[in-house]
Amino acid sequence: MEQTLFCALAETYRDMVYRIALNFHRNMQDAEDTMQEVLLKLYLRKEPFDSQLHARNWLIQVTLNQCRSVWRNPWRKVSLEELSAAIPFTAPEESELFMCVMALPEKHRTAIYLFYYEELSVREIAELLHISETAVTSRLSRARKELKKEWTEAMTHGV
Repeated sequence: MEQTLFCALAETYRDMVYRIALNFHRNMQDAEDTMQEVLLKLYLRKEPFDSQLHARNWLIQVTLNQCRSVWRNPWRKVSLEELSAAIPFTAPEESELFMCVMALPEKHRTAIYLFYYEELSVREIAELLHISETAVTSRLSRARKELKKEWTEAMTHGV
C-alpha cells in the first residue's frame, strides 16, 4: 500500500480499531497489540479499496477477526475490575454503565458497540458479522434488555 494512503487511513481509523479491540478484549494491552496487528495488515495489503466505506468495513472485519484469534488464548483474559480501574471515568455512573456493557456476552457487546458507538446500521453489522439482519436485531434487543436489567439493579444497590 502506498505510504501516504496508509498514513491517511491509519490516522482516520486508528482510534476506531482500538475501541473495537478494547470492547472485545477488555484489556488495554491486548487492544493495543490488536490495533498494531490490524494496522500492519493494512500496511501490507496489496489491493486498493473501492471507497472509504470499503476501507472502514474491511478494518472492522479484520479487527474482529484479530480479536477472536487473540481471544482463543485463555491467559489473555483480565477481570472487569482491572479494566475499569485503568480507565478514567468522570462520574461513578459512567463506570457502572461501562461494567454493565462489558459484562454482556461477546456477541451482544459487539452488536451494541457497532450500533451505538460506530453508528453502523443493522444491515452493515449483519454484513460484517456474517449473520442475518434478524439476528442482529435480536442481539441488540437482548443486549438492551440485559443492560436495562443490570443498570436498574446497579442503581438500586447504589453506585
